[in-house]
Amino acid sequence: MIDEKDFLQAGERLDDLQINNYKIIQHPEKFCFGMDAVLLSAFANLRKGGNVLDLGTGTGILPILLAAKTDAGHFDALEIQPESADMAKRSVLYNKLENKINIICGDICQASEIFGKCIFDAVTTNPPYMNNNHGLKNPDMPKAIARHEILCTLDDILRESSLVLKEHGRLYMVHRPFRLAEIFASLHKYRLEPKRMCLVHPFIDKEPNMVLIEAVKDGNPMIKIEPPLIVYDLPGKYTKRILKIYGPYI
Repeated sequence: MIDEKDFLQAGERLDDLQINNYKIIQHPEKFCFGMDAVLLSAFANLRKGGNVLDLGTGTGILPILLAAKTDAGHFDALEIQPESADMAKRSVLYNKLENKINIICGDICQASEIFGKCIFDAVTTNPPYMNNNHGLKNPDMPKAIARHEILCTLDDILRESSLVLKEHGRLYMVHRPFRLAEIFASLHKYRLEPKRMCLVHPFIDKEPNMVLIEAVKDGNPMIKIEPPLIVYDLPGKYTKRILKIYGPYI
């Protein structure tokens, strides 16, 4: 019988992920996973038996969800903040996924040096959305690092993704639509061809506030724009599509 207290430190809690009896360790006063990570886990099409790298894993939400939802073979997950990486490692141990998920504390900017080049079938990432010109930085440094490009930039993430991906390997990313021009320019710069995109709107008549992107290393030019994903029918009332994806986490 697992004693949850053996895995938790002061202020932490275990949240039920409502899939495979998996749980994740989070600290409510620090950074917790949100809808963006869950939507990305539903958007990613991972190859059976494939090797996957999650860049900026935080507390490990993406590899844990993807281990439950897909038939991917193995996940490496890179996180620069030691406290978040430690929480991710303990979540992996709690869920008995240590043979499936490997958490590494390290710098995204050095991912290709840490893991090597051309070795992953897929990369997933839920990176900081804001650069230094966007929004106020949170005074709490762990949250600021998760939301602003303090320790790595979009360019760093896409460069390293391209380097670690095999030929025709796939990148799955969630980001903000207001940076789409920059995102597409950087994707092309690093030989990552956008193949699939889905815009996420809070309401049907509001502009999108998230974008899900799939890109293929050295892929042929052609992109499929998927139907938009609408979060709310009415204030406080989720759409059927969102309830199907996100309902268990509400």
